[in-house]
Amino acid sequence: MIVILIILLISCKKETPLTDQDLATKWADMTLFITKNTPSNSPTYSSRCLGYIGLTMYESVVNIDSNYQSLEGQLDGLDSLPKPEIGKEYDWKLSLNAAQALILKNIYNQTSDLNKLKIDSLEKVIFEEYSTKNEDKELINRSVTFGKAIASRIFEWSKTDGGHRAYLKNFDKKMIYPTKLGSWKPPLYGQSFSHFPLHPHWGENRTFLKKNHEISDPKVIPYDTLPNSAYYKQFLAVYQQEKSLTQAQKEAAIWWGDDPDETFTPPGHSYYLATVVIKKANPNLIKCAETYAKVGMGVADAFTNCWKWKYKFFTERPNTFIPQHIDKFWESFWPDPPFPAFPSGHAIQAATTATILSDLYGEKFSFTDKAHVGRKRDELRNVDFKERHFDSFWQVAQETANSRFYGGIHVPQDNEAGLEKGKVVAENINQLKWKK
Repeated sequence: MIVILIILLISCKKETPLTDQDLATKWADMTLFITKNTPSNSPTYSSRCLGYIGLTMYESVVNIDSNYQSLEGQLDGLDSLPKPEIGKEYDWKLSLNAAQALILKNIYNQTSDLNKLKIDSLEKVIFEEYSTKNEDKELINRSVTFGKAIASRIFEWSKTDGGHRAYLKNFDKKMIYPTKLGSWKPPLYGQSFSHFPLHPHWGENRTFLKKNHEISDPKVIPYDTLPNSAYYKQFLAVYQQEKSLTQAQKEAAIWWGDDPDETFTPPGHSYYLATVVIKKANPNLIKCAETYAKVGMGVADAFTNCWKWKYKFFTERPNTFIPQHIDKFWESFWPDPPFPAFPSGHAIQAATTATILSDLYGEKFSFTDKAHVGRKRDELRNVDFKERHFDSFWQVAQETANSRFYGGIHVPQDNEAGLEKGKVVAENINQLKWKK
């Protein structure tokens, strides 16, 4: 698909010059291609990558608009960034192009050589598109050099966050599990090949914003097996829902699964939705970059917080409680992922994305999500992948959260806490000083 795109760009670039939107979204498309087609990826790791990739896009073009300013000094530990030479002109599109190519190859350095060649090819096509319009070779070189300097500085900063090359240690085989009642146990019916926990120390990583590291803990319902207790009713709701799943609910459950072995992961889905919105709204280049930076850093900080709480509370999933206390023959519609339940990662990152996009483009925004159109029918569950239409960003967040309830892998409190805390993460991102 990427090769075909590049061929088309080469053959058509004189007749159909790249727009600002094209420049940003083609790099976002490439980012999601690499995310999907890089081995040992995970939702946690991909969220981190998207944060740095989105930030790099923004910082490589922030000087294109005097109303905007760098996030230098506003993010945890990012105290300095390269500056453009005073009085010198730059082609900021060339800067963005060079920066995206370098950060993508560095942050996903475990991807295949073929994938890296695809990145190089896209960079070359876009470079030729813009450089042929300018005879000032010094300006061209200066612009490319600046973009690479931004990417290099951000990548070096990324190495100190605690998640560098975390794909080498996805599952912890030595972790000692808590013994308290209601603790998570590895699933018998699992989504992953591994029965060991995914990234149990991810919550110790540095967030992009210090303020996001300091968000208060969500409230969790105490363990109780009595049928009239609030805890029991959480799981009873899942049990009863599974018995009455409609076809539409099943479609939502599989649409938002975003299995990292087959797709660009849940945070990748959020980055994809940013592209859908950009293609419809057609903002200028700086707002495109701002969108990807906010969504990328937002989902990254959402996942870091989520994983901190998952392993702090270490709560069980319905596949543990329901067979033991309600119906021993029960199985969830969707398989369990390899980590504790509370709060829902899908819910928290979806709420973060919805809050950010609402702030940028308004709460009422109609669009269609076609991310999984064309995927092979899920024969096991008798469900097709059908496009989803939404009239607001919060509808997406709510359906994403509900999909985990329909799938039988999250109780209501997991989703409610995720939606609540996702908003907080996003509001902190939105409140950064993006403009002067």
